[in-house]
Amino acid sequence: MATVGKSISFALLAASLAGATLLAPGCGSDKPVVYPSNEGGAGGIVTDQQGGQVGVVDGAGTSGLSGAAKSAYEAGWQAWLKGDLATAKKQFQEAASLDSKSPSPPYSLGVVLEHLGELSQAQQSYRTAFSNSAEHELSMCAYALSLANNKSPGEASTFLEEKRAKRSNSPRLTACEAEVKSIQKDHATAQQLAQDALRMDPDFKDAMVVIARDHYRARKMDLAMYALRAVLTGFGDSTPPRDRDNAEAHLLRGLILRETGGRIQALKDFEAAVKRRPDLVEALVNLGSMRLEAGNAEEALPVLESAVRFAPNSAIAHLNLGDTYRLLQRYADAKKEFDQALALDSSLAAAHYDLGLMYLTAQSIPGTSADQQVATAIKELETYKTMRGPKAPPGVNDEIDDLLNRAKAKQAELKNAVAPAPAAGDAGAKK
Repeated sequence: MATVGKSISFALLAASLAGATLLAPGCGSDKPVVYPSNEGGAGGIVTDQQGGQVGVVDGAGTSGLSGAAKSAYEAGWQAWLKGDLATAKKQFQEAASLDSKSPSPPYSLGVVLEHLGELSQAQQSYRTAFSNSAEHELSMCAYALSLANNKSPGEASTFLEEKRAKRSNSPRLTACEAEVKSIQKDHATAQQLAQDALRMDPDFKDAMVVIARDHYRARKMDLAMYALRAVLTGFGDSTPPRDRDNAEAHLLRGLILRETGGRIQALKDFEAAVKRRPDLVEALVNLGSMRLEAGNAEEALPVLESAVRFAPNSAIAHLNLGDTYRLLQRYADAKKEFDQALALDSSLAAAHYDLGLMYLTAQSIPGTSADQQVATAIKELETYKTMRGPKAPPGVNDEIDDLLNRAKAKQAELKNAVAPAPAAGDAGAKK
């Protein structure tokens, strides 16, 4: 792991322990949170509770658009691939205005809006998409998963049941409802629905990934890995892999392997996921944090900068990027990212920990005196300790008492260094 002295960045600790339990301790806070936080676009990201991240998958070549609308959509698509969400939003809006009947622009706009945290507008955009086309199941699933991932799983389930009543043989809608049931922790129904989707279409990869993801949520790791094997590697020549490049399957397998100790293969899986889907935020965050753990801050930097571009409202992405800047001694940039993480999630104790670590270990921070620097270190570390509670999360050795002792000793040294020496007359009077 990347270290400074004996102190391990808490962002790295939190990232490495993220999948350890169904509700992993969230970066040192004393309440359970989902890692990363809800930055996942239409359908969320593959975490303990959220569904598979829906991306902008309709390129202009398959969008059914033409002329200026197609050109605007293509510009949005290219911007999306770069993580330029502002331009993607503008171009998809333009495409939607030029062709008000196509479902593709409002669907893709919804994905972008959800990444930007504009939830109600995103859901309205999905509704526009499936209103434009009663057969656009991608937008139906995106809408349902958006509801389910934002505390309305019952509404999502009701919506899908109504749609499935009209499209009873749809493997996509059936698998989507399986995902919603899994989010609700109704694992038996989730498995049954996913199997139903495969009976409708034995080659429907999304259903296979849903099966694996539901087993992962239920902490049935062996079953999850078995399901992922069918997708990624197969069972010999007689049963070849269904989709060896499936990005979400690689992401999910990477999460399981990282948790269970298979770090080398986990790193390869995160790299494969990002190569196929550069918008998969959790793959980016995990890949970046694993590179940080290996001491490769330079290699982690572009990955985590990409994560923040695709998920500007992710406190965890900002936290990890801040830690990267800290290790690269870009302290102003690091502080900006830590402050942004706290602005997004004021309960994120790890940001206070990393700020304290930065002020304690940096040789000097521009614009801050030595006294101010150590005082800030003590303040941030004490804030972290208060927020954390009397004990660290299971499996985390944050060394907080040692860090505070070091900071206070350093503060005492600074005070002694500037204390006036005894006057010569005083020394003589004591003889």
